[in-house]
Amino acid sequence: MRNRLADETSLYLLQHADNPVHWQPWDDEALAQARARQRPVLLSIGYSACHWCHVMAHESFEDPAVAEVMNRHFVNVKVDREERPDLDRVYQIAHQLLTGQPGGWPLTMFLDPDTLVPFFGGTYFPKTPRYRLPGFVDLLHRITEIFDTRRDELTAQNDKVRGVLAGLAQTSGGSALSDQALLDAARQQLGEQYDSVYGGFGSAPKFPMPATVERLLRGWAASRDRGDPDRDALEMVTNTLTKMARGGIRDHLGGGFCRYSTDRQWMIPHFEKMLYDNAQLLALYSDALALGPDPLFEEAVTGTAEWLLREMRHPGGAFYAALDADSEGEEGRYYLWRRDEVKRLLTEDEYLVVETLYGLDKPANFEGRWNLHRYDAWRSVIARLSLTPERADALLASARAKLLAARAERTPPARDEKILTAWNGLALIGLTRAALRLGRPDWLAAAQQAADFLREQVFVDGTLHATWQSGRDGRGGARFAGYLDDHAFLLAGLLELLGAEWRDADFDFARRLGERLLERFEDADAGGFYFTAHDHERLIHRPKPTQDDALPPGNGVAALALTELGHLLADQRCLDAAERTLAWARPLMEQYPAGHSTLLTALEARLHGTEQIVIRGPRDALEPWLEAARAGCHPWRRVYGIPYEAEHVPPYLPQPASADAQRRVIAYRCEGFACSAPIESLEAFREALK
Repeated sequence: MRNRLADETSLYLLQHADNPVHWQPWDDEALAQARARQRPVLLSIGYSACHWCHVMAHESFEDPAVAEVMNRHFVNVKVDREERPDLDRVYQIAHQLLTGQPGGWPLTMFLDPDTLVPFFGGTYFPKTPRYRLPGFVDLLHRITEIFDTRRDELTAQNDKVRGVLAGLAQTSGGSALSDQALLDAARQQLGEQYDSVYGGFGSAPKFPMPATVERLLRGWAASRDRGDPDRDALEMVTNTLTKMARGGIRDHLGGGFCRYSTDRQWMIPHFEKMLYDNAQLLALYSDALALGPDPLFEEAVTGTAEWLLREMRHPGGAFYAALDADSEGEEGRYYLWRRDEVKRLLTEDEYLVVETLYGLDKPANFEGRWNLHRYDAWRSVIARLSLTPERADALLASARAKLLAARAERTPPARDEKILTAWNGLALIGLTRAALRLGRPDWLAAAQQAADFLREQVFVDGTLHATWQSGRDGRGGARFAGYLDDHAFLLAGLLELLGAEWRDADFDFARRLGERLLERFEDADAGGFYFTAHDHERLIHRPKPTQDDALPPGNGVAALALTELGHLLADQRCLDAAERTLAWARPLMEQYPAGHSTLLTALEARLHGTEQIVIRGPRDALEPWLEAARAGCHPWRRVYGIPYEAEHVPPYLPQPASADAQRRVIAYRCEGFACSAPIESLEAFREALK
């Protein structure tokens, strides 16, 4: 065998193409080799921006002696988890079953060659024993010995693993809680997990958890509408968002957020930047601005959106996947500062502002250097320095510009230039909400261009694909038939775009995606949606995800998006599928309410009632009506301005009967399938919205 990764397009796989390990992609050829040689499959799953993946590669996979052991005893398969989230999801579940511990990356699993069921697994293994972990070479020899001498025991264990996997998607039992009681249970659990000092949930490492924060924001809005506002929930939202925006997890110079914080205070991040995190946080901070103006939140939105457009955008409009945590072989090197370096770059007054705001007057916080972290509110810093706000703002802006320019001279982290459909769907949501909230038509145009790219490049011959990657010959190519997340997230993004500006192409694309979601992924018998399509490669398990993780679960997003699409189209099929999903997932939600924030948001939408505003009129006359409908924090209100010029519209909308009628704006306020009489004056419309 030979290393076959040079023929791949994934940056992660290409990073291993020169390893002495005879890496194979996951394909029929590699799996047939394992069966023919009766050698275990050593499955290694990671991604290009993963720090510990780099460490294990440098320590072990680049070492000829380690590679010799791997090549002699195993068929070695490398998988990019972003290209094959189906494999990653299945083997992360299997890892947890085998070890009782959560997984992560790199994921290292040893599979039976005949069944592909794992019999041993872990994540990172050092080359020599440390961190209470066995040395990788010692482990390889031990695995080989067990496989060769105790195959019958492994077969029995594999049968048990398969049995457990087969039962994971089964739910049983009726509802023990009412809808409101279930929402209240989630609220109580989240309150118990909340860090009242630093915001967020749990301790170190601490993740942003945007779906959880959104759950609390929506829960507060529902309680407000009931006349008994949950002020503690709102405090959890605003404190968490404030502490993250001030923290070192945010790039205060270049914009955007890193993947997570290694400490409770949000000070030192794991420095990789992922599209999916930033897309979700962009939407969340934009939603929080509906509560009222907040300069810090606006700065977080603006910085993240500008970072996406400046550093993460393909020339065709879609967005790249990630920036690496490392540069020049060192994690975080690109983002860290020495105090003397900052002093040399800035004037005395500029340095004083930066030192006070970002803690350079305090001990270094990362290996003798500083990762910028705000300890206090900006207004407090201004008062402490006895500056006028105008003077302080000017000094900070000039200092940031100088530091950013100096940082741009450093070797930047590698960028993974895969276009991932699901993550771009989330980017459509975030960028569109930001554009509407801050009045940035250029951001909306960028989101629309990304949607056009996906429709033209990734939706090929009626099939939505999961990835798109530029080929070495300069031509791009779509790969891997799309998963549940690709269809659900992109559908949700298109609906968000339609709410910002109606385009026939977006409407048609959304309708087609909804049809494919129902046809190719729904479990018509039990309810809910499989992660893989009905005609997908058969794996050892076919999951139906429900819990929130770094990404929201496809079932939760599908339930929300299909509910919205069903009301927009007056299509009962979509609404029934969403309802069946909630019914199927109900026992799982009741087992751990706080882990099912997205599905609970779909449940709350049903309980609270959806409100749909449809405004018809000439395109250039719609804006004041749209502004009125979008004002305030109304999470269940969906607003569509559909111009008379549109050729493709929902089937129930009447067409204006005369030229005079085509010059008037008419609005409809709908709850479910019941709509108000046409509203023809802006004043009456504003009154109806109350």
